[in-house]
Amino acid sequence: MFVLPEKTTGPERSLLEAMLDRNRLALVETARGLSEADARRRLVSSLTTPIGLVKHAAVAERRWFQRLVLGLDEAECDGHATPGDAGFAVSDDETLADVIAEYERTSTRSREIAARFELGDTWTHPVVGEVSLRFVYLFLIEEFARHAGHGDILREQLTAR
Repeated sequence: MFVLPEKTTGPERSLLEAMLDRNRLALVETARGLSEADARRRLVSSLTTPIGLVKHAAVAERRWFQRLVLGLDEAECDGHATPGDAGFAVSDDETLADVIAEYERTSTRSREIAARFELGDTWTHPVVGEVSLRFVYLFLIEEFARHAGHGDILREQLTAR
């Protein structure tokens, strides 16, 4: 689903935040409105499903903002925050609405965390090395845009039936 950008000019930070929010919304919209069965339907060999993409995005938000930027242990995060396939796993008792709400809460918390820092503030990522808040924004913009594209393709396959 194409989401028009709300902001196309202005200070760097507001443009980065607007683009990140645009891609957050685009990813959620690829799953919103699907039936529970379709949201979980596996159309590829990986764990990539519409609901799984949204769940994975919440994990990514926690990994970057709660674990890296705030320095929280995983047990202190408001949900799963370990990379890998488990981040795509959705339990049988979670509905699509639950997973979207979880992601929206996590994104709100990420915005609150990021607001405490400047774009040039840095942290040491265990794999990537030194990263700035600017990099985190750019990385997640790219990550969520890619996954929104995956979601678009899955939704197209699901609704073409």
